[in-house]
Amino acid sequence: MRRVNAGDWVTLYYSEKETYTVRVDPGKRFHTTRGFIELDKLVGVELGSDIETNVGEKLVVSSATFVERLFSLKRFTQVIYPKDLGYILVSSGVGPGSVVVEAGTGTGFLAATLAYYVRPTGKVYTYEVRRDFYELALENFRALGLQEYIVAKNKDAREGFDEENVDAVMLDLPDPWSIVDKAYSSLAHGGVLMVFVPTLPQVERTLSALKRSNFRMLEVVEIMLRRYKAEPAELRPEMIGVQHTGYIIQGRKL
Repeated sequence: MRRVNAGDWVTLYYSEKETYTVRVDPGKRFHTTRGFIELDKLVGVELGSDIETNVGEKLVVSSATFVERLFSLKRFTQVIYPKDLGYILVSSGVGPGSVVVEAGTGTGFLAATLAYYVRPTGKVYTYEVRRDFYELALENFRALGLQEYIVAKNKDAREGFDEENVDAVMLDLPDPWSIVDKAYSSLAHGGVLMVFVPTLPQVERTLSALKRSNFRMLEVVEIMLRRYKAEPAELRPEMIGVQHTGYIIQGRKL
């Protein structure tokens, strides 16, 4: 059986609606609505076994998925949801060995996801103009153990990208139309540009800029995810959920 080591990420299961994901940092205490756990006590515990909080509530210890780890991090900006992250990854063709440039690091969720998939030989270069966002994103990259695959820059992407002949460029900015020409210059032939924006006026302005910059194979999509109540006797759509998140715009340098 696998055992928990210091520095591992684990998910603690109490019920279908109550789980917690935490990094096992010895010397720290993790609080839940069911009491707290001294993280030292998780070291050496077998995955699948129970651990008790200080008030005697039992939680099952399991390994954490990448998405669970990602969404347990500090969020200080709006983030891209898994349904959109998955489409961006598949459509852009990003994979092991890819070189990707991103503008608008923010919380770092997109950069971290890209880094997770370009490993072990790829690299993600991410630009963030705000110093506070840049420093907080670095903390998140370190917490995930992905800093080796990410080059973060506290720099305004509107001044241009340092990288050339990259496989993909990702833009998560309020005004992506202002730098699509710089994205075109940075891309290799056949490279993909992916843009994420929340409103239709942003889509219109971005599409116009993409056409001016000679991007081809343009596409605009909105990914809708409908969750169902996972009870055989009550199977129906969930009453509450995330609906609109944003629009994904794609273009290629041909």
